[in-house]
Amino acid sequence: MNVKYTIAIDAMSGDFGPQVALPAAVEYIKKRDDVCLILVGQEEDLRVRLGALGSTERENLRIHNATQVVEMDELPSKAMRGKKDSSMRVALNLVKEGVADACVSAGNTGALMATGRYVLKTLSGIDRPAIISSLPAINGHTHVLDLGANIDCTSEQLFQFAVMGSVLASAIDNIESPKVGLLNIGEEEIKGNDKIKVASQLLSESALNYVGFVEGDDVYTGDVDVVVCDGFVGNVALKASEGLAKMISHYMKMEFNRNIFTRLAGLVALPVLNAFRNKIDPRQYNGASLVGLRGIVIKSHGGADALAFTNAINIALIEVDKAVPEKISSNLESLLVEGQSD
Repeated sequence: MNVKYTIAIDAMSGDFGPQVALPAAVEYIKKRDDVCLILVGQEEDLRVRLGALGSTERENLRIHNATQVVEMDELPSKAMRGKKDSSMRVALNLVKEGVADACVSAGNTGALMATGRYVLKTLSGIDRPAIISSLPAINGHTHVLDLGANIDCTSEQLFQFAVMGSVLASAIDNIESPKVGLLNIGEEEIKGNDKIKVASQLLSESALNYVGFVEGDDVYTGDVDVVVCDGFVGNVALKASEGLAKMISHYMKMEFNRNIFTRLAGLVALPVLNAFRNKIDPRQYNGASLVGLRGIVIKSHGGADALAFTNAINIALIEVDKAVPEKISSNLESLLVEGQSD
């Protein structure tokens, strides 16, 4: 077996913890013999659960003990100070020590960001890490950041987000010069607050492929690769998208189950309906990157199922393969200097 990638899985965190992380990991290594997954958590519990799944530890599925768990509602400061042997902290330590190439966790977002920043540190030139993920769009998907890590941001931080988002989109989507838009309440230059206007000026004077202000609908319908906003707006957009997808699915099921005729129509339309569902299914887009850190950290949705968690692992592997932090670091300094010197 030729293991090429090693991913540390925070197996205890999230709404369902090992109930989701372990089945996802067991199925994943069946398909990828070049990947080693390190399950971080309470050793005896994980070993028993693996046995119940008909699996055991092996070369590419290892258990690393951690005695504590960060709860989903726990204060980040409390988690950092009081739970140094949590599955989250230990998984991040494995990345810092070079034992693992990336960490995947479905745990408390605030704690993961705070602990990740403390353990791995930020890249030079970055004030704050940001959370970035992709949302489904007409032309494929759109990368959006920040999605909740930074509620209030300065113009300079929005500029930094744009730099990181552009580099990540370029690496993951193989786009030479991703189109970057700044989320605003209108496309006109006079729209928005002073912070947005200053950020727009910084972006206009940079070497980024900045296309100007974009509105909320452009995330899904516009010709843009990266949309930049503060964490408050980004998180609202993300949750609204997830809720919309669930609502559409709910009403479609309800209508097709109304009577025998609509059920028959549903059977005929099933291939189209399944294709549509897959395109808007939030699970297909699960896995947000904590960019700006000196290591790869992927945040899975706390309520993710095994399919969604598997997608988060996939995101981690892509970023490892594309060396995203190194590419951000190599491109960052010149762009920041150019963008902030005027």
